[in-house]
Amino acid sequence: MTRLFHISDLHFGLEDRDALAWFRDCVRRERPDAVLITGDLTMRARSREFAAACDWIAALDLPVTVEVGNHDLPYFNPIARAFRPYARIGRIRALVERELDLAGVSVVPLKTTARAQWRLDWSKGCVTPRALDRTLAAIDALPKGAAVLVTAHHPLVEAGTKGRALTRGGEAALTALAARGVAAVLTGHVHDPFDLMRETPAGPIRMIGAGTLSQRIRSTPPSFNAITLDGTRVEVRVRNLAHVPTRDMQIDAVPPDALPPRDADEPVAPIGAVPPVDPPVH
Repeated sequence: MTRLFHISDLHFGLEDRDALAWFRDCVRRERPDAVLITGDLTMRARSREFAAACDWIAALDLPVTVEVGNHDLPYFNPIARAFRPYARIGRIRALVERELDLAGVSVVPLKTTARAQWRLDWSKGCVTPRALDRTLAAIDALPKGAAVLVTAHHPLVEAGTKGRALTRGGEAALTALAARGVAAVLTGHVHDPFDLMRETPAGPIRMIGAGTLSQRIRSTPPSFNAITLDGTRVEVRVRNLAHVPTRDMQIDAVPPDALPPRDADEPVAPIGAVPPVDPPVH
């Protein structure tokens, strides 16, 4: 049996210190086999935010893999964004897009962030052919019989046809991953947890999203996913400071525009505790 903690959207610079301390205490007491972080370590990719994030991640003292989120690419320095986007990640650079080989379970990264795109909103996801090929090659090189989890920042598909495009290339990527028998795709970005089954031309595939450990909550309190794998069986328990039951924490669909829900007609968790505004960013 393999136990994993899946966290996302830490947003140092607007982090929830109580939630981070609680999570670190859970790690120290329970010692999962690994921690999977699916992006947005920082709020504005500032050096001080990365320094704090690196300190916190290094102190976990466990196998860790980290995906880069759209908030982790330099906001105010276009030269750094284009040519040195990961320079400020520094001490944990070796953990970024790192494959993990655990007992009977392999974790393979899929890059969904882009330095630039042919659309105005660069925060959206994008799976390039090169990124997908790298992920598929890594999966194909694994021993037969291992359960495979793929980690990415952005959910790969949207819930319906309304709204702007979610992750470009996401539908094709999800189909290719389903054809490889991937057990689940783990993501963040929308700040609310979910556990959905998506049909593709290659068969069904599971999509698991983690909430946030920051102050930028949406319809659920700060949380993380405790994932247990027993052979091919994957169980997800959403743990949160408010002790809300797992099912009440999970949204039923990925928001159509891949943004955290704000409007009444967007998918939200049953508790629906959407704050009226985000806290100010300093």
